[in-house]
Amino acid sequence: MKIVALFPETDEGLDNQLLNTDKAIGLREFLKDSDHELVILKNGEEDLDKHLSDMDIVISAPFYPAYMTKERIEKAPNLKLAITAGVGSDHVDLDAASKHDVGVVEVTGSNTVSVAEHAVMDLLIVLRNFMEGHRQSVEGEWDLSKVGNQARELQNKTIGIFGFGRIGQLVAERLKPFNVTIQHYDPINQKDNENSKFVEFEELVKTSDAITIHAPLTPSTDNLFDEDVLSKMKKGSYLVNTARGKIVNTQALVDAVNSGQIQGYAGDVWYPQPAPADHPWRTMPRNGMTIHYSGMTLESQKRIEDGVKDILNRFFNNEAFQDKDVIVSSGKISSSSYTAK
Repeated sequence: MKIVALFPETDEGLDNQLLNTDKAIGLREFLKDSDHELVILKNGEEDLDKHLSDMDIVISAPFYPAYMTKERIEKAPNLKLAITAGVGSDHVDLDAASKHDVGVVEVTGSNTVSVAEHAVMDLLIVLRNFMEGHRQSVEGEWDLSKVGNQARELQNKTIGIFGFGRIGQLVAERLKPFNVTIQHYDPINQKDNENSKFVEFEELVKTSDAITIHAPLTPSTDNLFDEDVLSKMKKGSYLVNTARGKIVNTQALVDAVNSGQIQGYAGDVWYPQPAPADHPWRTMPRNGMTIHYSGMTLESQKRIEDGVKDILNRFFNNEAFQDKDVIVSSGKISSSSYTAK
């Protein structure tokens, strides 16, 4: 079989990285004694298109995705499996994959701790006005009033969690010691737990001092945080997004931050990815943005490597995948995360 994998290009001296064109999560060594052909790509557009006609398996990470659109899937008659080296398979057209009987699997759980930690960090960064304090330290200023004017404590705030799956629940666990009120909305998980109370989406939006997003990108969540929803959030509230950039409307967010409706925004997800140099979130005031690396800790990368190898072994041996990893199978979307309304 022909396996095509897309990874970021290697930079000299970055020896710890597993998700790059050099280490390639150990796939060269893993496949060296097999009859399978491995092609490592560093460009997800032109390079990928050259291999559509005869590839059997495509592998890419959500933070550096091979966008498998309907058009590309139709040009890949041999494609049997799309593997997400991580979590989040929205870079694959799931309806087209279902129609053409292309399996879609991911390494569920590989990045949950990493992303949950990043989200808590982001909440602290925006509430404490870390961005301004850091800017002054770099640029040689010392204006305490300018930092303190917008620096707030996390305790006693109401934190809303949109999406209460594995990551959302870990975020709640990690926030509880900060003496906050935690509430969540999730179309699948509508139950209270020891750390968070379920509320309807409208209440979450209107009553939270800060919202952190942990939902997959689906037709229901695409562009959900648009001008209307952002306008209903508490004035001066905060928004964190470590899920998918396209859940938040790009220009509506810029306008909301500029007007002060949203006091601060942080996250690591963009649309498209990699984000262009002129993406307006790069220069938006009071943003704590990073590139998409919340799920790319060294520990997470090792779990991703092990998970991708497990998926390939099962596929080669005609064994069933772990249920938790399956997004599309036997011509239908089987993951509830991608079918919930």
